[in-house]
Amino acid sequence: MNPWAMSAAGVLVVAYAALSRRLATTVVSGPLVFVAAGLALGPLGLDLVSQDTDLERVRALLEGALALVLFTDAAAIRGRELRREGFLPLRLLTVGLPLTMALGWLLAWPLLPGLGGWELALLGVILAPTDAALGQQAVADRRVPALVRHGLGVESGLNDGLALPFFLLALAAAGGGHGGQPGVGETFLRALLLSGAIGAVVGGLGARVLRWSLARGWITPGWRQLLAVALPAIAYALAVEAQGSGFIAVWVAGLAFGNGLRARAGDEPSGSAEERTGQSVELTERLGLLLALLSFLFFGAVILGPTLEHLTWRTLLYAVLSLTVVRMAPVALALTGTGLRPATVGYLGWFGPRGLASLVFGLLALEDHLPGVGVLSAVVALTVGLSVCLHGASAAWLGSRYGDWYARTVRSSPGLTESSHVPEAAVATPRGGRDSA
Repeated sequence: MNPWAMSAAGVLVVAYAALSRRLATTVVSGPLVFVAAGLALGPLGLDLVSQDTDLERVRALLEGALALVLFTDAAAIRGRELRREGFLPLRLLTVGLPLTMALGWLLAWPLLPGLGGWELALLGVILAPTDAALGQQAVADRRVPALVRHGLGVESGLNDGLALPFFLLALAAAGGGHGGQPGVGETFLRALLLSGAIGAVVGGLGARVLRWSLARGWITPGWRQLLAVALPAIAYALAVEAQGSGFIAVWVAGLAFGNGLRARAGDEPSGSAEERTGQSVELTERLGLLLALLSFLFFGAVILGPTLEHLTWRTLLYAVLSLTVVRMAPVALALTGTGLRPATVGYLGWFGPRGLASLVFGLLALEDHLPGVGVLSAVVALTVGLSVCLHGASAAWLGSRYGDWYARTVRSSPGLTESSHVPEAAVATPRGGRDSA
């Protein structure tokens, strides 16, 4: 990689870090800054980064970022609170997510005639997961009711992992088992069952080892966090060696690790289990945030830039529909009968940004050399690029407007469904949400 490009990336990280708190309240989000810088470094600008020489490095960066994000997002999910207060995320995940995949498939049919049926289905799956980091202010704004913040945060933390099995099965079906690629049956056994088992063992054992060492005071704070960084690497490597899915293994490992650390003894203070989990994965979360932002930088240079050079109206129209109709209609259907006001349904529907998971899924599909993969990759790249701009720019303003609407409405209607109690400790923090953009 060009040393000037590496130096520019380092300078950008330093500059953004110095201004991060100030920028957090503006329309300038972290992903937006890094994507714009990537466009400037790529073929449309200084041409310091190119697809021909740097795509493999970008793929490794994206996959590493997604692995860490999957692990920390899954570790942050609190099963008890999800069961108690989780009607909103459960509806978004069990009804909204499958409907989003299906509608994305159907709308792609007339707009993208160069793709086959399974490739269209693959596109619908790739663009279904959301990334709360692209609209972080919409989730972090304390004026937004906790129920809504909790719902969007948990949805973002779980839907990329839940979409993985659908992606792998659609990819296997689209490839038809040709070219040495596994078929649907083998994908199910290896990628889903075997990888899930590997992740559960690695995450569960990791949690037991950490609890055992903490109980004896044998582990230092620094090594406690390094232990958590090692677990997704172990799970990913073992799953890949078993010819399974490293991402599914990492996601399940995060679930097992988080739940294992929260399995507290009866005489333990009520908040210590959650504090133990947060402190253990803090370094992993920060590292995932850094890699994710760098991923957006090189996405802008290597993937989005070339896509913009060959933009078509069909690609643009589908990208716009994916961020609006394909997301908002399923959310509205999923929330029918909940009593949520139209303003809340619209807010939840709009903030379904597409980000890191979609990029990695798109690159994995590109590696399979499917017949229509060029069109598919262009649609994914443009959709994520638009999402970075539109959701990042609107998050602070819409979060403020919606928070003001809620404050006015709750005074006149104290029984709002939006006022359903969700403990603040249960509100999932979006990746990088503590003091990032």
